[in-house]
Parts: sequence; structure tokens; C-alpha cells
Amino acid sequence: MSFTRFQSFQKYTRYVLSAILLLVIMASGCRNTSFIQPGDTLEVAYEKALALYEDEKWDEAAGAFSAVLTLGRGSIVAQDAQFYLAEANYKNKRYLVAASEYERFTLLYPDSPRRETADLNIARCYYELSPRYKLDQTYTVQAIENFNIFLSRYPSSEYREEAIASIDALREKLAQKIYSAADFYRRTQRYEAAVLTYGEVIDQYPETAWAEQSLVEQMESYILYADNSVSDRQRERYQKALDVYDTYLQLFPRGESRTRIEELFDEAEAAIASFSSNTSTASR
Repeated sequence: MSFTRFQSFQKYTRYVLSAILLLVIMASGCRNTSFIQPGDTLEVAYEKALALYEDEKWDEAAGAFSAVLTLGRGSIVAQDAQFYLAEANYKNKRYLVAASEYERFTLLYPDSPRRETADLNIARCYYELSPRYKLDQTYTVQAIENFNIFLSRYPSSEYREEAIASIDALREKLAQKIYSAADFYRRTQRYEAAVLTYGEVIDQYPETAWAEQSLVEQMESYILYADNSVSDRQRERYQKALDVYDTYLQLFPRGESRTRIEELFDEAEAAIASFSSNTSTASR
């Protein structure tokens, strides 16, 4: 390459690089104007925050609405800013933060027409935070409580069915957690703890899918408990198994586990009959 051509190439390269740099600066400048700047009025700051929200830039929108609230907590735009702050966090799946911001909204603006949405979304946040059944269920309980509050406050809401279905799903999870604990006790031969814990499922969550199976496992656990008890306590515990059978027939007369429960009934009844036979023989 000649020296002249090399100089021309250098000038062209500098021109291209300068053009690229200018475009970057211009783009950066355009981008920056969409964010709140020092000196922006409260109204301008709010409009910028709303534009970010409408562009689904949830992180930036949440930060912008926080800035708006810092600038004018008691202003005319504060109510909308507080609501959109909660909404931006909710849509960004920051559920714990969103729940807190919705709660703040309901405390500050209890008569707002958006109160129903805020109350519903508080419950939805805790629903989303509810973990799988093996983990701590604090958020599950909070979700149920908030859905119940929602149903009490808005009995004719168009979201009534959603709230009921959500409560049902959450209660299934709580029932499964207790059932899992009872099953663990049974498998580790802690039969007394097992029958009591299966009883919790039946007493607290009778409408769930875990109630019928809990009755079956409770009856089997009573039989195993009796089998492994001292002779003076066996008859009493076999009888408790038969009591569970009666409860099963009352709650699930056409239950899917009817065949199994009948087998357990025969086993417990035969064990009690053997006691009667032994007692009769001993008295002769």
C-alpha cells in the first residue's frame, strides 16, 4: 500500500469512527431524556415514569415512580404513582416488594376505585410467593388470608371464582404438607404420631384430595400401632381402626379406596374377634 493510499485509509477510518461515536452520543442523549433529570417538574417526571411503564420497562418504571413519590408524596399524581409503583414491581415478579407497595396504597387511599385491584393483587403476590409443599408455608397462609379478606370485602367481584380456586389450590398444598409428615411417621414406625397427623389432614382439610387417603392410611396405622402395642392396649387400638372405617363410610361412601378400606376393616375385625376367642378360652 502506498503512503498516499495509507493516508486516505486513515482519514476514512477516522471519519467512520467519528460518525459511529456521534451516533452513540446522540442515541445516549435520546435515551437519557426518557429518564427523570434534575430540574424536571413533578408533572414531567410523572409522564416519564408513565412512559417507561407503558414501554414495559418495569425496573426503570419502578425507580421512576419512586422518584416521583419522593418529589411529591402528597401531590395530585401521588396516588397514581403509588399504584403504578406497585404494578411495576408486580409485573416484574418482585412479589414481596409489590405486596408491600399495594398495602401502602390501600392504607393511603382506602377509598380509591383501584382498591379492589390492589387488594386482589396483594393476595396474588403471596400466591406467587407460596413455595412447594415441603418448604415453609408462611406465604401460603398469608395468601389464603388475603383471598378470604378479598372475598369478604368484594362478595360480588368478577374475580370471585379466581379467589376461590386459588384458596382451594393453596389448601391442597397445606394438606399435602401435613399428609407428607404423617406418611413419614408411618414409614419410620412412629404410629402414634402418624395417626394423630393423618387426623389433622382429615379435620382441617376434609375437602381436599388428601383427606380420603389420610383416612385409609390412618386406619392402617392404627392397625400397625395395635400390632406393635402391649396386649392391654391392642384391642382399644384395633377398635379405633374400626372407628376410622365408620368415618370413611360417612365422608366417602363411594370413595376410590373403598376396596382397601374394606380389607383393613376385615383385618381389624378379625384381630378383635381373636381377643374375644382368647378371652372365652381363658375363662373355661
